[in-house]
Amino acid sequence: MKKIWIWSITAALAGFLFGFDTVVISGADQTLQTLWDSSDVFHGTVVMAMALWGTVVGALLGGIPTKKFGRKNTLIAIGLLYTISAFGSALANEPLVFSFFRFIGGLGVGASTIAAPAYISEIAPAKDRGKLVGLYQFNIVFGILAAFMSNYFLSGVGENAWRWMLGVEAIPAILYTVFTLGIPKSPRWLISRSKTREAKEVLQLIYPEKDPEILMLEINSPKTEKAENIFIGKYKTPLMLAFLIAFFNQMSGINAFLYYAPRIFEEAGLEENTSLLSSIGIGLVNLIFTLLGIYLIDRVGRKKLMYAGSIGYIISLGLVAAAFFLDWQGMSVPIFLFLFIAAHAVGQGAVIWVFISEIFPNHLRGEGQSFGSSVHWILAALIPSFVPYLFTAIGAGYVFLFFALMMLLQLLFVAFLMPETKGKSLEELGEELSFSNKTKLNILKSNN
Repeated sequence: MKKIWIWSITAALAGFLFGFDTVVISGADQTLQTLWDSSDVFHGTVVMAMALWGTVVGALLGGIPTKKFGRKNTLIAIGLLYTISAFGSALANEPLVFSFFRFIGGLGVGASTIAAPAYISEIAPAKDRGKLVGLYQFNIVFGILAAFMSNYFLSGVGENAWRWMLGVEAIPAILYTVFTLGIPKSPRWLISRSKTREAKEVLQLIYPEKDPEILMLEINSPKTEKAENIFIGKYKTPLMLAFLIAFFNQMSGINAFLYYAPRIFEEAGLEENTSLLSSIGIGLVNLIFTLLGIYLIDRVGRKKLMYAGSIGYIISLGLVAAAFFLDWQGMSVPIFLFLFIAAHAVGQGAVIWVFISEIFPNHLRGEGQSFGSSVHWILAALIPSFVPYLFTAIGAGYVFLFFALMMLLQLLFVAFLMPETKGKSLEELGEELSFSNKTKLNILKSNN
């Protein structure tokens, strides 16, 4: 089990770079808009959101190398993309070159949301799968906290502080790439590619107390149909579930908030330095409640965490909207947003990548995760792109009120459609969720 933890942590470090890369731009947000004299629309859609569009492409196409070349090789390539992006962004002298290198980093983020959870879920025992895949989310929020802290401490180094903020990511990117060279390949991927000898060797490392031949027979069940694609009728249930959990994840406004945290705090009346410090508080709350979510996910299950998160979203977003409508000054908005982050971390944050990695059959997991990740990242690119414009055009209060109303709909999704996946093997879940419509309906009812 110690080896599984080490390999899982190594793969999950892709999440650290995901979190760092996503949030580090927030420290350079207003500096870059002033430096390049960009309009709100150009700044939002090109300078700030280009990494997210790279993430969309990475999520759309990341299933191809994940399936063809394997989870491990894809993770190594992701580390190289992060490294190139960090150096290129830091050295850029005009917005289009800057956006190109941010796009490269986005490709790494998008692909990591497919390869890392897939890899971890395929080496993890069913009883520990939630917390092991949850390490990916933990590393995302750890990366977010590290980026907020890095931005704060580097903000005073001079007019080129933004270059240091973006360039420092190269250090963890290089370390991650080196560490990933030492992990084994996924045994389930090896079996899917008929590399039985290598698969047997890895299974012996993971489960030394079990017969690898029996494990290989269980994984490579005759029910597995390798020539299929994900977009056929029998898989519409996992497709629907992946779409909805990804859709509601972004309709909470989480990425819009993470990208523009200092700007949102300044909109609420805080000074620039105080807003950067409040961003570190956001990172700490995110880390603490993510740890709580990871601790609980295999104990209470995915649905209960989503219930708690949905209710927390509704309350916190409603209070943030009220604070802007009623012009509550001071620390009220940061406190309500801390509650929002806590609700996200213990609910959607802890659950989404675990859940999507569980609901598709082994031979289609890469394509399934690519679909779910693509939905997530298309929305993650669209929503932050228009935040500067929407704040100016209709005001922050209406933006947060919209997010609160969307979380009411998420609560209904959790109550009536979301199945519980805790404690079941990947093979069992793959069969359950691709049965006939009548059988699937009965399973969903029994799990609700």
